[in-house]
Amino acid sequence: MTTLRAFTCDDLFRFNNINLDPLTETYGIPFYLQYLAHWPEYFIVAEAPGGELMGYSAAVLMLCMFTVMGKAEGSVAREEWHGHVTALSVAPEFRRLGLAAKLMELLEEISEKKGGFFVDLFVRVSNQVAVNMYKQLGYSVYRTVLEYYSASSGEPDEDAYDMRKALSRDTEKKSIIPLPHPVRPEDIE
Repeated sequence: MTTLRAFTCDDLFRFNNINLDPLTETYGIPFYLQYLAHWPEYFIVAEAPGGELMGYSAAVLMLCMFTVMGKAEGSVAREEWHGHVTALSVAPEFRRLGLAAKLMELLEEISEKKGGFFVDLFVRVSNQVAVNMYKQLGYSVYRTVLEYYSASSGEPDEDAYDMRKALSRDTEKKSIIPLPHPVRPEDIE
């Protein structure tokens, strides 16, 4: 049975099998520690039974099947207080089992308890598998952010969708009314 628990500092050295996926944004250890210090309730990991290392010449880590990392931010006065999904990643061998949906559900529950108006996330426009999954979970495209993701090796920067899901506090669903035009990263609050 899969166990969901709080992410710990030790997990930083055990989650490369999911963090090094080409579609996952990776960050330095200080970034993860900042999230862990400021928003520990939003940093969740799942463990396989036993949590043991498995593999041959290169170990396949089964402890961390997936992680979700988020935070609470925004202004209550302007009805922008919300949960933000910073990273959601599932190891390739554990995809299509509903694990990402379960983590998103937990993050949404935490955001509800904190009085958020909505949950948002950024996803590469080209990552249609993720875009479709988020749509199935009730998220919609709020706006397109031009050149949000930096490219490597001479490729052009990639656009992102800012996707949102209204929470119960947003009774009029104002937070998810799509913007009619794209924005640039510097225009994001």
